[in-house]
Amino acid sequence: MTPKALTALIDATWPATRFSTVGPWTIREGAGGGSRVSAATARDVAADAEIETAEAAMRALGQTPLFMLREDEEPLDRALEARGYQVKDPVTLYTTPAGALAVQPPPVTCFEVWPPVASQLEIWAKGGIGPERIAIMDRAKGPKTTLLGRLDDTPAGTLFVALHDDVAMVHAVEIAPAFRRRGLGRFMMQGAATWARDNNAQTLAVLVTKANTGANALYSSLGMSAAAGYHYRIHPEA
Repeated sequence: MTPKALTALIDATWPATRFSTVGPWTIREGAGGGSRVSAATARDVAADAEIETAEAAMRALGQTPLFMLREDEEPLDRALEARGYQVKDPVTLYTTPAGALAVQPPPVTCFEVWPPVASQLEIWAKGGIGPERIAIMDRAKGPKTTLLGRLDDTPAGTLFVALHDDVAMVHAVEIAPAFRRRGLGRFMMQGAATWARDNNAQTLAVLVTKANTGANALYSSLGMSAAAGYHYRIHPEA
């Protein structure tokens, strides 16, 4: 997946509150929704001096300057490093053909739910996914749903999945601690792939930080392949 296609997929399925164009930059207003909806990206080649333009635009929104660096942006990465910007959260995009993973989960294990119900909101909240990120799900414009995972007749996990063109992107995967390492993540990803296939998606995708060893192992075990990646650089004032 090309860097620009990756950015378009993220912006469509996990959208910022507002996007603006400032010089060669896309500036995102995150409203507390995390790095993915708050980072600036380069639309065109940016001169070193234009970094200050992006910094000013982000500070005007009350945000610490933060840039997303995709795989073809080494000169910008070096320029930010020279200014003292630190690497934050390297991320891998995993993909697989939706049909290859579209296996019906065991009965009463996964349910499509929109809008999410209170038990899902509680699971997300305990995992650090609060109202600001729920608002991101509400903003997504295309086909979308959540999956509620259950084990022992108890709400045990949840995720969000949304469609852009022919790619379904999974976000906000959360399994309650008491139910981890019991296969629910696998079942929920299979459920997401089934939803994706039924909504004519060709590809299922998910983003995960490289530090999340458990999730990386899960997605690899499902036959998903690393297709792209990025990292952030954050201003040293953070």
